[in-house]
Parts: sequence; structure tokens; C-alpha cells
Amino acid sequence: MPQRTLLFVLFDGVQSLDVTGPVEVFAGAEHHTPGTYRLRTASLDGGPVRTSSGLTLVPDEALTEVSAPHTLLVPGGAGTRSPDPLLTEWLRTHGPRARRLVSVCTGAILLAEAGLLDGRRVTTHWAYCEKLARDHPAVEVDPEPIYVRDGHVSTSAGVTSGIDLALALVEEDLGRQAALAIARHLVVFLRRPGNQAQFSAQLAAQTAQRDPLREVQQWITEHPAGDLTVEALAARAALSPRHFARAFQAETGMTPGRFVGRVRLEHARRLLEDTGDGIEEISRASGYGTPEAMRRAFVRALGTAPAEYRRRFRPASAH
Repeated sequence: MPQRTLLFVLFDGVQSLDVTGPVEVFAGAEHHTPGTYRLRTASLDGGPVRTSSGLTLVPDEALTEVSAPHTLLVPGGAGTRSPDPLLTEWLRTHGPRARRLVSVCTGAILLAEAGLLDGRRVTTHWAYCEKLARDHPAVEVDPEPIYVRDGHVSTSAGVTSGIDLALALVEEDLGRQAALAIARHLVVFLRRPGNQAQFSAQLAAQTAQRDPLREVQQWITEHPAGDLTVEALAARAALSPRHFARAFQAETGMTPGRFVGRVRLEHARRLLEDTGDGIEEISRASGYGTPEAMRRAFVRALGTAPAEYRRRFRPASAH
């Protein structure tokens, strides 16, 4: 297998974990399978950069001196808010020469500024998805997944999701067993699927303003196997079904049905990851009723069946 050169772009205001998280993953892969990766870091002039947390990173070289890497990784951080035009120009010129383009967090903004994301489906940190979509209408921004892979371009939501994406790339390069070995070494027990939501169901929805609706939200979370029809929830809130559905969506940003679906999916995922309960038992406890109903929900939302999800994402210590 030919050695892949990975180039990490550094700049003032970079988020340190956006760099070090993926670096540790790929360094672990190189230790696992020597000769696989050659890791390099570079800033515009080759000088040290100061991260957003105050750490100083010393790059290996200047961007002007590097040859085209196999994988070009662009991290995020406060330094992406007013990017150096010279860095944007370097990315515009040299980005297309990389076999694989990767961004972590708001590094996607730098790639978009360089015109490298036009026509692509991407993600970034939830707080910047709206800005990325507004500033770059040619880019399809999906605010929900923790990472998105579209052809040779991969983007991640931010911070720790850069580790998830790096592990996915290692799995592509070296196989599942290598990626699992690295995840265990880093004590990253769960290699989350890319289409896992950036937020839990509760955080994805806004908190309702009125007490009765907030109480209904909490009740849904605590009773995923209960009667969660609009009629039953409306009665709990002492509202008509029509008024309840309209008010719930207005105050939480999603319909009652969508919120219930997210809660049930999240509950089922936790049981698959953390317990040895059977599929049928989990489907009942999560409100799906039958294994087939749960299977359809998992395939629709995560692209995988519950049994396969458990096999892939349950911690080794729980087996």
C-alpha cells in the first residue's frame, strides 16, 4: 500500500483539538500499520501559530514549500471568521490537487471561500451552518450530521467529530479492525455513524416557552414507549389536538411527530449501545412496538439496521 501524505493546514486562531484529534488518529494508524501515513503540518510562512486556546503550534514547513498531498485537512477555529486572503488563495490553487479534501468544524468555511465546496453536500459546526449556507448558496449545507462525505470531499461538524471522521477515513484506508484498534487505544469507545445528529433529540428541539408544552417534551423523553399520539399529548397539555400541534411546532421548531421519532431513535440507540437487551425488547421499550418498525426507522434515519448498528457501534467492553 502506497504511503499517503496528510497535510494539516495551520493558521492563527485555529482550534487546537481540530488539529490534534485527527493527528492522533492518523498517527495511531501509522503506528498500527507502519508506512501508511506521513503527517505534515504547515502554515503560510512556516512560522508558529497561536491557537484559539492560547497554545502555540510549530509547523513542519511553509505551505509555499509543500507538494500536493494525498489528503489535505483544514481545521476550524476563530481564525476562519476573517480568513487571510493569502490562505484562501493557496487553498483555491492547491486544494484541487489533493486526492482527498477534509475539513473539521469551520474549516469548511475556508474551503467554501476557496470555491472548493460548490455543488457539494457538506456540514460544519451547528452554530455556523446558517452562515455557510447564506454566504455560499452553491453549497448544500446539512446542519444535522456529525460528518458528511461527498465524493473526495469530507466535512465534519466540529471539535470531537473530527476524530469520528478521521476514524472513518482510516477504516476506508486500512479496514474496520485497524480503525477499531485505534478507537480503543484512544479510549473512543463509540465510532459514531456520520449521520448521527449533532444534537440529542432534546437539544435539537428548542425548549417550549409555555410550561404545559415543556412538560410534554419532558414526558415524551421519559416515556418513549407511552401513548405519544398528538391526541394523547394534546390532552396532557390541556389543548385541542390542532392547537397543540401548531403551538408545539411554533415553540420547538419541529412537529410533535418528528420530536417523538427522534426521542425513540435516540432511546433505542442507547439501549443497543449500552445493554445486552434483545432487539424485540428494545423495540417495545423504545415505543416502536415491533422489531420491523424499529428496523425501518433505523434504516431511514441512519442507513443501517439495528443489529448492524449494535455490531458496529457498541463499545467492546459491553460485549
